[in-house]
Amino acid sequence: MPVFPTIAFSPRGTVASFLTSAPVAGSGRSISHARLSDSAAIAPISATVLTKNSEATLAAVLVALGWCDEVVVLDTGSTDGTLALAASFANVSLHRLGGPFPGFGRAHRRAVELARHNWILSVDSDEVVTPALAAEIAALTLDPRTVYSVPFQNYFNGKHITTCGWSPDRHERLFNRTATNFCASEVHERVGTAGLAVAALRHPIAHYSYRSAGDFLRKMDAYSRLFAEQHAGRKKTGPGRAVARAAWAFFKSYVIERGCLQGAEGLTISAYKSQVVFWKYLRLHEANRGALGRSGRESGGAAYSSGTARPLSPNP
Repeated sequence: MPVFPTIAFSPRGTVASFLTSAPVAGSGRSISHARLSDSAAIAPISATVLTKNSEATLAAVLVALGWCDEVVVLDTGSTDGTLALAASFANVSLHRLGGPFPGFGRAHRRAVELARHNWILSVDSDEVVTPALAAEIAALTLDPRTVYSVPFQNYFNGKHITTCGWSPDRHERLFNRTATNFCASEVHERVGTAGLAVAALRHPIAHYSYRSAGDFLRKMDAYSRLFAEQHAGRKKTGPGRAVARAAWAFFKSYVIERGCLQGAEGLTISAYKSQVVFWKYLRLHEANRGALGRSGRESGGAAYSSGTARPLSPNP
C-alpha cells in the first residue's frame, strides 16, 4: 500500500462535555464524557474520522465520541474552521493528509494506521454515535475475530428517511485492526469480513449526510469522479447505458423502495440517486475513451480522440 504523508497537529483546549448520557446495560452506571477505557473490562478504542470542510457537523460528532480514549481526525484539505474545531477536543489526535486524495478506502486505512489502539470505531464527519450505541459498546466483550456492524438512521431536511433504500441501512464500523481493515476502494469502501464473525449491534448511528441541494451536488461530483477512476478500463458502459441505469435507479428508489410515500424528500432523494448513477457511468465512459486513446498512442496506433476524466476530488 502506498505511504501517504500526514502532518500532525497538537490538540489544544478542552474536550466539550458529552451532552447526554445513557445507562450501560446490566451495570447500573451511565456513559457521559468519561472514557470507556476507564473500566478495566473495556479495551481502549480509537475512533477515526475523515474530514474536509466539516465544520458544520463535526462538533456534534466529536462530542458524541467524548467517551473514546482517542479520536484520530485525518483531514483531507479543509479550508474552513474544521482544523481549529477538531483541535479544541482534548481526546483528538489531529493529522492532515498530504498529497492528492488517494480515495476513501486508502484514506480510511491511513487513519487506522495512525491510531494508538487496535480497536477501531470508524465514523464519518456527519455521523453521530448515539448514547445508546455508546452504552451498548461499553457492555460488549470485544472479540478480535469479530467485526461489529451498526444500524444507521439517515436524515434529510430534519426527517428520518425510512424509504428510498436508506432504511434499513447497516455498516461494519467497529473492528480490530490486527484482524482486518478497510479495502482500498476509491468509493464504497468497506471493512473486510472474510473469515471473521460479524455481530449486529442494536443501537444506531445518526447520519446527517445531506443538509441542502448543494451537498447533493458536491457529493455527486466527487463520487462520480472517484467511481470513474476506480473502474476505468475495467468496466464497459456508454451514454445509452448511463441513461437506462439512471432511469432504473429512479424507478427503484421512488416506486419499489417507496420514496413516493415520503413527500418532497423522497422525490429529491430518488432524483439524486438517479443523477449519481447517470454521471458516474457517463464519466466512466469518458475515462474509458481516454484510456483507449492513451493505449493507441503508446502502441503507435491511432488515438481515440477524447479527453481523460478530470482529476479526483477529495472526499466531500
